[in-house]
Amino acid sequence: MQLRIEDALKTLPEVALVFSKNGNADLGTDPMPPNASDTYVIPKPKDEWPDGVKTTADVVRRIEERMELVIGNRTEIQQPIQMRFNELIAGVRSDVAIKLYGDDLEAMSAQAQRIAAAVRSIPGAGDVSAEQTSGAPTFDVKIDRQAAARYGLSVEEVANTMSAALGGREAGLLFEGDRRFAVVVRLPDAQRDDLETLGAIPVMLPAAEGQTARSIPLREVARFSYTQGLNQISRENGKRMVIVQVNVRGRDLGSFVQDAQAKIGAMQLPPGMYTGWGGTFESLQSARLRLALVVPICFLAIYGLLYMALGGLVPAAIVFSAVPMALAGGVFALLLRGIPFSITAAVGFIALSGVAVLNGLVMMGAIRKHREDGEDEDTAIIDGAMERVRPVLMTALVASLGFVPMALATGTGAEVQRPLATVVIGGLITSTALTLLVLPAITAWESRLMSGRKTARLPEGNGTMSEQTL
Repeated sequence: MQLRIEDALKTLPEVALVFSKNGNADLGTDPMPPNASDTYVIPKPKDEWPDGVKTTADVVRRIEERMELVIGNRTEIQQPIQMRFNELIAGVRSDVAIKLYGDDLEAMSAQAQRIAAAVRSIPGAGDVSAEQTSGAPTFDVKIDRQAAARYGLSVEEVANTMSAALGGREAGLLFEGDRRFAVVVRLPDAQRDDLETLGAIPVMLPAAEGQTARSIPLREVARFSYTQGLNQISRENGKRMVIVQVNVRGRDLGSFVQDAQAKIGAMQLPPGMYTGWGGTFESLQSARLRLALVVPICFLAIYGLLYMALGGLVPAAIVFSAVPMALAGGVFALLLRGIPFSITAAVGFIALSGVAVLNGLVMMGAIRKHREDGEDEDTAIIDGAMERVRPVLMTALVASLGFVPMALATGTGAEVQRPLATVVIGGLITSTALTLLVLPAITAWESRLMSGRKTARLPEGNGTMSEQTL
């Protein structure tokens, strides 16, 4: 079967090499069953790809189409490092793992198929598969207890005969010098696979004293059949578990899991069964918790540094107003390119906030310098803004143009580079506009507002001073 898979993938013109690793791995950290294989597909350089195949997603789609023609296998398409990290983090190879816990393995398998069918209807679901718990061929021997009793045989005596024929039984020792070897008697392989031969094995009957030993064929007290037994039983924390694995394609992981949780939550599970979630989703949850702590700390640290640099809460708030404008630009850029929010995008937002605040601080520093030189308020704002147009534009252009190759990347690591670069470029466009146009206007408005609240002391007739708000 694996050779048929390789032959099917080799027919793709963009594929240079296909090879596989079958069965158990040498590493103890990579527990693979004998019926699992890792197939590595090495593509050709992109300039040798056929027309219509431009991205890795196109190659994956064409691989899936080829794999559908090979019946009898279940596939999951992932990058090797991605699969390894998924195994180390959550013990599964897919992006999302729906873990069904319970006691009745047969009922759990039926429910897992229902869950898999429900997940397949969700947009973005790929490589949906439920863990195969049955289907392993098993040779089944059932002893007819009533027939054995009629012949005076016990179940143990019949089972011992079967054990000697199939598994072998030690019948003596063979000595070679100081070494000794057990002599094991059993049927040859060809006869062990023949039910007629197994049924003809003699079973010795108990004989009274003075009677001749008699025997009957094994088929008189035993029935043979081939059945489908259990394939595997997975456990977690001592509880039986069946896993439904899903890879997410073309959408973000968080919204997919929300849709899947809503669908599965609406399903009525039998008593004693419950679900859990694993896979890359676990790392997403932990990353969200870290970001929920790191991002506020970063923003507070930025505002604290602005307060120490400008010496006031209001000037610091004016410069910090560049952050929301920059974040809005990053969000719009992600929407325009159709890129889902990710952890790398969140890192881009943090970096973007620092650049936006830096430009605002440069502008505010120039305005304050002109104020200290004795210029009136409007002139100081205009002159300071015009003086810092070139530095602000240079800072924004250097940062944004430097991220253009990352934003347009399609090779290895592009899924990490594109969100970060897109956020920074889009955010710098809006934050630069805010710094050059809106920030001076906010500064002028704040100046007029503060001057209107100044308190002047006007002289009264008795020579005392009274306070009157102008």
